[in-house]
Formats: sequence, structure tokens, C-alpha cells
Amino acid sequence: MILAIGAIITAFPFIWMLTASVKPQRESTDLPPSVLPKEPTFEYYRVLFTELDFGRYLVNTLAVVAIGMVGLLLMAMAGYAFAKFEFRGKRWMFFLVLATMMVPIQVTMIPTYLILNQMKLTNTLIGIALPTLVGGFSIFLFRQFMSTIPSEMLEAARLDGATEWRTFWQIVLPMSKPILAVQVVLTFIAGWNSFLWPLIIASDQKLYTLSVGLSLLNQQLAVNPSLQMAAASVMVVPILVVFVIFQRFVIQGFALSGLK
Repeated sequence: MILAIGAIITAFPFIWMLTASVKPQRESTDLPPSVLPKEPTFEYYRVLFTELDFGRYLVNTLAVVAIGMVGLLLMAMAGYAFAKFEFRGKRWMFFLVLATMMVPIQVTMIPTYLILNQMKLTNTLIGIALPTLVGGFSIFLFRQFMSTIPSEMLEAARLDGATEWRTFWQIVLPMSKPILAVQVVLTFIAGWNSFLWPLIIASDQKLYTLSVGLSLLNQQLAVNPSLQMAAASVMVVPILVVFVIFQRFVIQGFALSGLK
């Protein structure tokens, strides 16, 4: 009973957001407020994608997420190297990877901006996605999980003539589905919610992401809560869908990585 009450209280803001997004403007400002709309309408979702530029923001956000997914393969390869190979400087290199987790991203923003500006990548989608392409925490998770893969299995594959790339692609990655699911969810959330960095590096509004577009909406149309709730729903619902799809793997991946 207590858990049910807690679940309802936790989910209420989300339910309120969804119902408010389909209320006419006059209903969203009524007192006392009502949870369910009397005359539901999807007008504000149409306004977002036809009269405002949310279609472009959505495409930009999906592009940033897609570029981030490419980084998953790089981080998996790095985690595999730290987990299963012995090479000179391995301990110090892994220490440096962990050290990057201690540095707040705000500290590195100005140097990163100057580097990307020298590379002529400011005001581009690649410039928005590149700084988050790889991360120390993700490499650490891959390394922790791949350390549990039996080395005997990898040696057997090599004895059968498999190359290192084939061993990684056909044995290591399929066995790493739980941690890959964790990384897919984390990468999706990071790319989908990216706000501060796109706001800094993109001077053209055509390159803004959904979260930046939502902030602009808040400045321009603060008198229309229904439109804001519709935009917030566009931001939140895809993340919930991805999490529900990968939920089982996420819990399993964190448990097997030793991070509970």
C-alpha cells in the first residue's frame, strides 16, 4: 500500500504533464485546476512541429544521439583492451581514464571550445557531439564487465584461428549485451538532454537541440502552459520508452558490473 502511494506521488507530475499537454489553453489556467482535460486536443503538438522549429530540433537531437552511439564501439574496444590485454603503461593509462571522471565538465568547456574552434567545428553537429563521444565512466563500466568474460574462451577462439577483431566482434560484444544496454540508455539520455554545450557552441538556431528549443519556448511563450507541457512531453516520453525497453538489461548490467 505504501509503495503504491509512493508510486502514484512519484508519477503524478508526469501524468500532469501529459494531461496538461492536451488541454486547451483556457483549461490549463483554470482555478481550481483539473487533472483530466474536458476537451482534449493535440493542437499544441501540431503547433510545435508546424509553426515552431521542433522538427529541426528533433532531427538535430537524433543526429547527436546517433554520433554518440558510434562512441559506444570505441569505448567498448577501450574497455576490452584494459580488461583482457597486458601492455606497457596500462595501469597509468587506466588511472588517467579514471581521473577524467574527477574533472567537472564546466572546467573543460573553454579549452574544448578553443580546440574545436581551431578545427573549424564550432556551429556544427559534429562539434556538438564530439566532446561526449567517449567518456571515462563508460570505459570503466565496459572494463569491469569484460573482466568477467572467461579468458579461456577467448584463447580457444584464437587457437581456432579467429583474429582479434573477430574475437571482439563475435564473442566479446554478444556476451556484453547487458552492459551495452546500460551504455545505450546512458548515451541516449546524455545526447537527448544535451543543453549547455549545444547552447555554447551553436550560434545558429537551426543547430539547436530539443532541450535548447524548449528553453527558448519558455522565454517566448510563457503564457501558454499547454504548449510548454506538449514540448516537455516530446522531451520526456522517448527517454521513458528507451528505458522501459532496456530496463531488464540495465538492472542486469549494473549488477554484473558490481555497481548496485
